[in-house]
Amino acid sequence: MKKLILATTALTALATTANAGGVERTTQSMNVLFEEGRYLEFGAVFASPDVSGVGGLVTPGLSSGDMTESYLNFSVSYKADLNDTWSYAIIYDQPYGADVSYPGAPGPGSYFAAGSTATLETHALTGVLQYNMPSNVSVYGGLRVQSLEAQVSTPFIAGYTASGERDVQLGYLVGAAYEKPEIALRVALTYHSAITHELDTTESTSATPTVTEIETPQSVNLEFQTGIAEDTLLFGSVRWVEWTAFEIAPPAFPGGSLVSYDDDRTTYTLGVGRRLNETWSVLGSVAFEDTTGSPTGNLGPTDGFWRVGVGAIYRKDNMKVTGGISYTGIGDADTRVGLAVPGGIFEDNSAVAAGLRVGWTF
Repeated sequence: MKKLILATTALTALATTANAGGVERTTQSMNVLFEEGRYLEFGAVFASPDVSGVGGLVTPGLSSGDMTESYLNFSVSYKADLNDTWSYAIIYDQPYGADVSYPGAPGPGSYFAAGSTATLETHALTGVLQYNMPSNVSVYGGLRVQSLEAQVSTPFIAGYTASGERDVQLGYLVGAAYEKPEIALRVALTYHSAITHELDTTESTSATPTVTEIETPQSVNLEFQTGIAEDTLLFGSVRWVEWTAFEIAPPAFPGGSLVSYDDDRTTYTLGVGRRLNETWSVLGSVAFEDTTGSPTGNLGPTDGFWRVGVGAIYRKDNMKVTGGISYTGIGDADTRVGLAVPGGIFEDNSAVAAGLRVGWTF
């Protein structure tokens, strides 16, 4: 049962990559801390969202076309035991990102946001130290070094462009876990702090450089798993993120905020894993994030989602290969231009993702 637990938790991260809320691309899970012994893992996820809408009051009836780009997300994790009491992990990931590109060129007969582009890129390196108590309880904490950069072009708002240079800042995390190996039970609660970046920004509407403040939000992650039958595991998570604290609003942008959210988000995931033999395990999961109905910006026209994912784990000696695919139904959203003008109506959108992780215990 122990091996099934570890294999399953590795795949839960694959199933929660695309459109998890806001511009989030990973759940920042601490599951690697619970791998046995010394462990090294490389991961990659390919996601292909398809998001399009129809113009509202500005360009009624005109389609935006698919305004999202496919992307690759990479991660590397290393975990080791210092002794029977202390463990540590080092994790590289790309927690937030955006690749927006409205097709076409601005002008008569085109969707109002045609030709608009935006990118957001982050890289993070996290170091975590874990203290394991005799009572099956462990506590852990660490520091997170994160870089962020962003660029945007919105021809429909005064031909505006902006480029924010890479900024590096520090955050932290703390957490606790309880394990009961005889029933394959583990519950882990992790808090990640917000990280505030200050990007030196060149804006087309300003004669001098400006500074754009972007706060990546604080979050709370509750992850659990328990055996429910021989070789069968129930697992899931509840994740809360303070998206109301996230805003991209360069000082000289004439339209208020480029990206902002009126509501915080809670994401629920539930799945079942089954070990078929010593080599193969399979699992399936579902996830849900509620649709709030609040208007969104034109660079992020999504509102909640539902998702199904399936995967398999192959073990050979000290190697573990985890693969999974997921389909996400993206919640319908209405956008605004400025503070009040209806922009676009985005409905029936979706995303597919496929991921692969390869890990070694040594």
